Amino acid sequence: MTAVAEVAGSTDTAGPYALTHLDVLESEAVHIFREVAGEFERPVILFSGGKDSIVMLHLALKAFAPAPVPFALLHVDTGHNFPEVIAYRDRVVAEHRLRLHVASVQEFIDRGELRERPDGTRNPLQTVPLLHAIESNRFDAVFGGGRRDEEKARAKERVFSLRDEFGGWDPRRQRPELWQLYNGRHAPGEHVRVFPLSNWTELDVWQYIAREKIELPSIYYAHEREVFHRNGMWLAPGEWGGPKEGETVERRMVRYRTVGDMSCTGAVDSDATTIEQVIAEIAASRLTERGATRADDKLSEAAMEDRKREGYF
Repeated sequence: MTAVAEVAGSTDTAGPYALTHLDVLESEAVHIFREVAGEFERPVILFSGGKDSIVMLHLALKAFAPAPVPFALLHVDTGHNFPEVIAYRDRVVAEHRLRLHVASVQEFIDRGELRERPDGTRNPLQTVPLLHAIESNRFDAVFGGGRRDEEKARAKERVFSLRDEFGGWDPRRQRPELWQLYNGRHAPGEHVRVFPLSNWTELDVWQYIAREKIELPSIYYAHEREVFHRNGMWLAPGEWGGPKEGETVERRMVRYRTVGDMSCTGAVDSDATTIEQVIAEIAASRLTERGATRADDKLSEAAMEDRKREGYF
C-alpha cells in the first residue's frame, strides 16, 4: 500500500508502474491478435519479409506464446523480390514451423490471367493473386502491416477494415472503433483486413525492433550495392526495365527503408550500419518511407487509394 501511495502521489509521471509508449502499442497489437483469434474462423497474416510484417509476426508469437501462432502466413510473390528477403522469409518459416501460402504473380502471368506492365513493375499486379488466395482459402480476416503514417490513403483505414465480396475497400463503409471495440461482422463472401500496427510510426517500429532485438534482412542496413538513378530514387537494375538509355549503374552505400517489388522500391543514401544509426537517421527524416522510396505511389495523387479500392493493401 505504501509503495502504491507513493507512486500515486509522486510528480514523476514515469513511475515504476508506468508503461512506455512501446508497451502501450505492443499491448494494443496483442489485444487485436487475440480478438481476431476469438472472432474469426480462418485468419491469415500477410507476410512480405519487410520490417512491418516481421514486427507483426513477432507480436503474434508473443500474443499466443507458449502455444504456436494459430494463423498461417500468406506471401504475394511478385517474382521481383530481393533475394535477401526471400531467404529471410524461408528461414523464419522453418524456425517457427509456420504454414506458408505463396500467391505467385508469375503463375498468373504464365496462365495469361495477368499481363506485364510497360514499366516493368509488378507491385500493382499483386491484387489479383491476393484476392484469389483469400477466396480459394476462405480467409475471413487478413492481417496487414499497414500504418497510418505511411500514406494518406492508409491514414483513412480503421484497425478492422471491411472489404466487399470483390475485395474492394470503401472508406465510407468504415466503422467507428471507440474504446478499442472492433466490429468484425461481415456478410458471406466479404472479409476483414486487420492492421495491428495502425497507430505505430516508422520510428516506433525501429525502436521496438531495437528493444526486442528482432533480426531483419540485411538490406535494411547500409551496404554497397549497384543502383541507378531515376525520378529522384536509386533503383536496382534488372530485367524489369532498368537502366534505360542515359541511366548509369553505379555502386553506392545505400539502405532500404521499405521492402517491395525491386522494380519500384528505391534505396536511400546512407551510412547507417547499426540499428542505433538507423533510428537516428529516421528521427531526422521529414519524408515517410513510402513517400521517399516507392515509385508505384508516385503514379498519381490517388495511386494507393485507387489500388486499395480494387483490393490492394
